[in-house]
Amino acid sequence: MSFRSHLEDLLGTVIAAARAPSLNMSLPALPSGQLLVLGAGKAGALMASNVERHYAALGDLSRVEGFVVVPYGHGEDTKKIKVIEAGHPSPDAQSLRVGTSMLEAATRLGSDDRLLMLVSGGASSLLVVPRPGLSLSKKRMATNELLRSGLPISLVNGVRKRLSAIKGGRLALAAAPAPVTTLIISDVPDDNPAEVGSGPTVPDSCSTEQVLRAIDEAGIELSASLRAMLDAPDAETPFPGDRRLPLLDTRVIMTARDCLDAAEQKARGWGWRVLNLGGAIQGEARDVAAHQAELARKVQGEMVAGQAPVLILSGGETTVTVRGAGRGGRNTEYLLALGLALEGRTFEAIAADTDGIDGMGANAGAYVDDTGLLRARTLGIDLERELNDNNSLNVFDKLQTLITTGPTRTNVNDFRAILLAH
Repeated sequence: MSFRSHLEDLLGTVIAAARAPSLNMSLPALPSGQLLVLGAGKAGALMASNVERHYAALGDLSRVEGFVVVPYGHGEDTKKIKVIEAGHPSPDAQSLRVGTSMLEAATRLGSDDRLLMLVSGGASSLLVVPRPGLSLSKKRMATNELLRSGLPISLVNGVRKRLSAIKGGRLALAAAPAPVTTLIISDVPDDNPAEVGSGPTVPDSCSTEQVLRAIDEAGIELSASLRAMLDAPDAETPFPGDRRLPLLDTRVIMTARDCLDAAEQKARGWGWRVLNLGGAIQGEARDVAAHQAELARKVQGEMVAGQAPVLILSGGETTVTVRGAGRGGRNTEYLLALGLALEGRTFEAIAADTDGIDGMGANAGAYVDDTGLLRARTLGIDLERELNDNNSLNVFDKLQTLITTGPTRTNVNDFRAILLAH
């Protein structure tokens, strides 16, 4: 019996939870002046719509205005907070226009005003203002180099901040003396507010020297041009406690762990036993797959006949070091590596990005089980070769087990589930 529909239902549960953060308890009272609402990320339109509903219910939208930037296709109808679409994962000219406009709007604020910043996954690419002396094309080349390097997202964003005039707390500097409230839907493994969207209104406690040391320790060699950009004197971001910063109120209102807990509760309601590994898992996709396959083999080896199925849940954000010429994303690469590691055993698994886009494809992720691997072999697919060529999308496309949700207008990173039966 296949439980694919159940696993897809759990993915839907996670996405639904990520789309319903509790904003009302976190939103500030209206200031005596203007409430400028700015935002960036895949959940930007959804968050802006919720903000409008909150203040409309209080009977006063007259002092609320602003705009948010979201990826193309992630728009939503709003009244006072304009939704603008721009490039993701590679920033475009629209990203630059929006970022420049946000900086200009923030600088016009006074002490009687307040900036409300809405941040979610994807903000780093969508909100772009290169540091003085850098062009958008150079910034884009640097971003592409980082995304293909296999660096953890925390280090990728650490570099992005130092190439930017708006990230790493610099937007908060521009808003001074107006106080700043930042609401965050986290898409980073440790839910550090400074890392989500590269922290436009959150100062960075990590120095440029520390970022470069961590990159060196990870064994990643940056190009000479990118290294020179980071060595520049004006690359450093403001630190917490910087006297130039206004009063900051920063809150993470939704995390991957919150959403995984919702999936766990549903699975337990079906009578399944659940092993929840949490939402902070990082690492190379195929390495994470190898570790979780080892855990799955151990769990399955301890099961007895008639025992309820065991579900292994995890979230976080893996990376893929691109060495081949194929097509795929981190979730399909994880699934292909997992399937190969569990070949010959009975299992089912799903992996998908909660934003609805795995890598550059139109799919969110995929589903795999032991019968699918057998079918792939009979179709003449060389699974090992496809994995080595980073061509996981091709495998699941041929098996017709890709999962397509369309843009979910939210993001708490990856959702992975392995179902084991005796």
